[in-house]
Amino acid sequence: MAAAAPGSLGRVLVAVKRVVDYSVRVRVRADKKGVDTSSVKMSMNPFDELAVEEAVKLKEAGLVTEIVAVSIGPAKCQETLRTAMAMGADRGILVEADEGVEPLGVAKVLKKLVEQEKPNLVLMGKQAIDDDSNQTGQLLAGLLSWPQGTFASKVSMAGGELQVVRDIDGGSETVSLAIPAVVTADLRLNTPRFASLPSIMKAKKKPLATVKAADLGVDVSPRLEVVSVVDPPVRQAGAKVADVDALVAKLKEKGFL
Repeated sequence: MAAAAPGSLGRVLVAVKRVVDYSVRVRVRADKKGVDTSSVKMSMNPFDELAVEEAVKLKEAGLVTEIVAVSIGPAKCQETLRTAMAMGADRGILVEADEGVEPLGVAKVLKKLVEQEKPNLVLMGKQAIDDDSNQTGQLLAGLLSWPQGTFASKVSMAGGELQVVRDIDGGSETVSLAIPAVVTADLRLNTPRFASLPSIMKAKKKPLATVKAADLGVDVSPRLEVVSVVDPPVRQAGAKVADVDALVAKLKEKGFL
């Protein structure tokens, strides 16, 4: 990995994904094989925004020397990388591939980039809001044989190791990770900043390299087949009751009591 001063992380790699904006109401395609992404607003995966923000905060604290944003997908992912650079990433790498690269394929691509870039930390969102897989960070850590801190709500350095507070069922736990390591961001990690107009303009001049997945020697062809995607059932209208006795009677009538 890249040489880093004691107590420093050196270079950080941040993975970002282009997804349908969280405010958009998605529609199932006519072929029932996915959702319609034509003519809808696309943006950076919100969990990845948290990862970018945390990398920038670590750099502002003097713990990081360079932030490299990475995205895997079609050419339009350059917009997502520019957003990351407007937030504070120093440069971007686009790995061109068809849409819908599965988590294992993403993890294999990131492993190759880690071998080239030699970061001491890889940050990413805990999951993407389009497929909700929550797998890439764990798969990457396994492929690299690196320690991992998933569902991070706080990240800091102490004694030359990474301290990660994780959200778990019923509370939180703190894990100490030797670097290099993989960390995935949860919602409580931070509040992402809005990129200012000057930052957006500067981001247009920051370096953005493009490489094809095949050139990295990684096969990202899908291993899973989508059988069918359907809309959730329409919720039935509720009913009002006059009092508690009527509620109990209604529940008994429906067989819930």
